[in-house]
Amino acid sequence: MVDEADDAMTNLPRIGQGWDVHRLEPGGPLRLGGIDIPHDHALAGHSDADILLHAVCDAVLGAAAMGDIGEHFPDTDPQYRGADSTELLRVVVTRVREAGWRIVQIDATVIAERPKLAPHKLAMRESLARLTGAPLDRVNVKAKTAERLNAVGEGRSMEAQVVAMLLPV
Repeated sequence: MVDEADDAMTNLPRIGQGWDVHRLEPGGPLRLGGIDIPHDHALAGHSDADILLHAVCDAVLGAAAMGDIGEHFPDTDPQYRGADSTELLRVVVTRVREAGWRIVQIDATVIAERPKLAPHKLAMRESLARLTGAPLDRVNVKAKTAERLNAVGEGRSMEAQVVAMLLPV
């Protein structure tokens, strides 16, 4: 039985948070936000290791209370070895829509010492908007450094943090 308070809650926005980190290894290009960025290092992982798209998946799944990327695409499953993260995000978006939600806003922060990401932020925003269906003016990508602290600051890894907002369809 659903009471009036529970029924009113179904129309409220949902917020989810996502985070991912991967180490860097020699070779490139760097795959970030569904685009290739010229760089002498690439992110290492079971799939294509796109930390930005992985964090978006987790934020969206979290907002919909549908678990996390590891539950949907386990790294123990060989079918996801080398997987294109744009395809993983497309599946997540479809599942969330089928559950009655639409993505209305994405706010992302990528933390990396290099390369400089400012010239690539618009392309990453456009990619995220296209992949999630969120309007471009509600998709934001920020680039920060770790001020030479920890593995990110030493240039051995990169991380991404994302917040997503969903509304009922």
